[in-house]
Amino acid sequence: MKKKIAIFSGSFNPIHIGHLALANYICESNWIDELWFMVTPHNPLKEVRDLESNTLRLDMVQLAIQGYPKFKASDFEFALPQPSYTINTLDALKEKYPEYEFYLLIGADNWDLFDKWKDADKLISKYNLLIYPRVGHTINKENLPEHVYYIDSPVIEVSSTFIRENIEKGKDFRYFLHPNVYSFIKDKKLYTNE
Repeated sequence: MKKKIAIFSGSFNPIHIGHLALANYICESNWIDELWFMVTPHNPLKEVRDLESNTLRLDMVQLAIQGYPKFKASDFEFALPQPSYTINTLDALKEKYPEYEFYLLIGADNWDLFDKWKDADKLISKYNLLIYPRVGHTINKENLPEHVYYIDSPVIEVSSTFIRENIEKGKDFRYFLHPNVYSFIKDKKLYTNE
């Protein structure tokens, strides 16, 4: 039986309690054995200038997941051609780690746009997808294709953009972040105008 690995891909700019709680729920609900936070160097839908460096974002993920053995921080995409397309990443992961079965974790908002993803049909036919709920996006669970599963996880509506904007305004948003990540942001003066 192959070990089941969920790939949770994102900018994690910064990683916050919403990411961590969702990932924790999925690991502890026995869908998968391990979850890899795949830090994305460049999402084709985002401006590069809005991102902290790859290394800083990876450092924040590593700080956030210390001590929980089912989580792993991954810089796998850093060495892949840019921009990062999910199909290329999963194919490269499958080639490098044939002993694992990979699942892609996406939000219901992304599922609504999935037909616009590069090689969407191939993604669904080759890999398992786990969809988690997002406010304002309804999933018809009865009509999901084979290999696509809806996870009825708790919804925590927190965004990295919201956190960044408020830190920039000088607000203390420590409870939206893992304590290690909050300390790191403060020490490095990230997301401020300083």
